[in-house]
Amino acid sequence: MTESKLVWNPDNVRDVAESVGISSLNEEAVRSLSQEVEYRVGQVIVEAMRFMHQGKRTILGTQDISQALRVLDVEPLYGYESTRPLRFGEASLGPGQPLFYIEDEEVDFEKLINAPLPKVPRDMSLTAHWLSIEGVQPSIPQNPTTAEARATELVPKGPGANPSLAALAGNDNVSFKPLVKHVVSKELILFFDKIRSAILDDDPDPETIVLRESAFESVRQDPGLHQLVPYFINFAAEKVTHSLDNTFVLRQMMELTAALISNKSLFIDPYVASLVPPVLTCLLGHKLGPETPEDLKTQFQLRDLAASLIGQISRKYAESSHQLRPRLARTCLKYFLDPSRSPGEHYGAINGLSALGGPAVVRSVLLPNIKPFEYIITKSINERGQNDESVRMVIAAIMKAVTSITDTNLTITNGVNGATDDDGPMIEEFLGSVIGSRVVALGDRNLNKAILESRDKEALK
Repeated sequence: MTESKLVWNPDNVRDVAESVGISSLNEEAVRSLSQEVEYRVGQVIVEAMRFMHQGKRTILGTQDISQALRVLDVEPLYGYESTRPLRFGEASLGPGQPLFYIEDEEVDFEKLINAPLPKVPRDMSLTAHWLSIEGVQPSIPQNPTTAEARATELVPKGPGANPSLAALAGNDNVSFKPLVKHVVSKELILFFDKIRSAILDDDPDPETIVLRESAFESVRQDPGLHQLVPYFINFAAEKVTHSLDNTFVLRQMMELTAALISNKSLFIDPYVASLVPPVLTCLLGHKLGPETPEDLKTQFQLRDLAASLIGQISRKYAESSHQLRPRLARTCLKYFLDPSRSPGEHYGAINGLSALGGPAVVRSVLLPNIKPFEYIITKSINERGQNDESVRMVIAAIMKAVTSITDTNLTITNGVNGATDDDGPMIEEFLGSVIGSRVVALGDRNLNKAILESRDKEALK
């Protein structure tokens, strides 16, 4: 049986692999990657052709490709939004090796500077509204009256339209305005300002601390804060972005986020995509606050709080955002296995994985990768020393996650909760000597049994 011929050139796969530091790939891997690229490119083309057919066109354009990438949840390509066709040139690198490139258009620099700026096009958007309620058309901007509809018909349309018609219709100065204007009452604006000033006041005075706690409690319990939700989320994101050297401000923003998601009267689902990045920054940030031994404990406490929030967000909004938990888990696992990350980042990644899925994620994701992670621990011990607080916190986080997979208070059937000598070598072989020796030293047979069962399940995959 002959193998199917590859449409995608395998040399392209090898070139990309060499660009990311992979010097050699076996033929089986190259063939598998080439087939995957063929499938993905075909998938994009099929989706793009659907947009082309819906637009009643026979030529596939760059805009169709961009829309197809958005539908497939892939970041679109930027710089190819021109409506003019691209001109391709051909250069020869040798016999049978043509190279195609996009010809750059020569533009007069003086004309380009003096030319007026084009209007920013409006992006396509879809919205829903009530056409009628019990037979009565509501008076909203989406449902124009008869007079407004007649005036709209007189607006010039297309490049060859008569501009004088717009003056006859009274629309000679047409400008786009939002259909809905977000109006916030003065009382809510005053409340928002008071909350901001209260939670950012770092005065150690007891009255100030009580006022700060009262502000968080108000956000946690008040049912009338629906209009302020986007403002609070934007405020937290802005403060986290510009205050990475201030652990007090970062913690206050995490407390504010916790208060928002704890309020049962608020609908946070549409804002989850904006709510997660500040929390991830406080969980996996490279530098949080001053780099002094006194502030090290505060930084790890901040990461613990962020990990708890990540767990709450993933559990509470998993139904409305199906890709939320897998994306967060992939991000934390990527940081966990990256040897270039700092101990603080590794600590946040470990706690994030444990908080995202509990014992199930620890068994399936964390345990199989602890032994490869031993290289990172050993490197940190050699560079920082055995008693370095950051290294100790990372090891403690791994131990906490490992011991969470079973209830250590349970006893086995014979009533003795002790490890056997046979479990030790197998535990250390699976988890590595650094973590494995500490797990064996606990003498918990239930924990050892759970770890070995996870190892056996991993071996069957």
